[in-house]
Amino acid sequence: MLSMEKRALVIALVKDTKGLILREMRQEKVMEKGAADYVTNVDFAVQEFVKKKLARLFPEIPLIAEEKENTGLRREGIYWILDPIDGTTNLVYDYHFSAVSLGLYEKGEITFGVVYNPFREELFQAAKGEGARLNGVPIHVAGTRRLGDAVVSFGSSPYEKGRAKDFFPLYYRIFMECADFRRTGSAALDMCYVACGRQHAYLEATLKPWDYAAGTVILREAGGLVTDWKGEEPPYLDKSGILAGAPQFMDRLLALIGESGCKQEGYSFL
Repeated sequence: MLSMEKRALVIALVKDTKGLILREMRQEKVMEKGAADYVTNVDFAVQEFVKKKLARLFPEIPLIAEEKENTGLRREGIYWILDPIDGTTNLVYDYHFSAVSLGLYEKGEITFGVVYNPFREELFQAAKGEGARLNGVPIHVAGTRRLGDAVVSFGSSPYEKGRAKDFFPLYYRIFMECADFRRTGSAALDMCYVACGRQHAYLEATLKPWDYAAGTVILREAGGLVTDWKGEEPPYLDKSGILAGAPQFMDRLLALIGESGCKQEGYSFL
């Protein structure tokens, strides 16, 4: 567990990416990694910036990140988990709903997380056992009681469109029971929006560790729950389905997932 002083250095480091992001966006170059899966010069620049800064501050802690090879990982290890730009498609289209997401994995759990949206100047942070904050102000999940009054966000797994015919009937059932849906394109921000009560639950069938690591500790410290689609602890070093929400909605949403027959698919970096 990092000291408060070291956490402050990490938070400052993440906030320092804003100028770099805005500069790199002026000469944006977009590359396609796969179907509906983009990477930009902004992603690479932010990743390199954060990687170098972390290496100076914490030379003993390796980095897991989206735009790099991640091999030789151990569950009992300690790692930084970085998504340099979560919501790259949003960035490409100037949607301003993207974030730098950085979590600290320690021997099977996420103990510290920062999610920063430079376009809205919103920084979410949490350390295990110390609560969650938005721009320094404590946050908590919403107390809404009825699923019929709840806003649920979902990820459409656009890189796996062949599976949409399986997922969308599930999303339809949830939509018919909740107040409304949201589809934002950033898993990290969706989880943080649940943490601060703007949304009430979020689900996606296929997320990678950098998509959900930091958001997990932020949401849990705000009073929420995070599980895989079986209701179990997320793997953190593997791809996984994720269900994140206010506690009062989790049982019903897990039941709907179970009834749908939809399966999460994972793979391991180990």
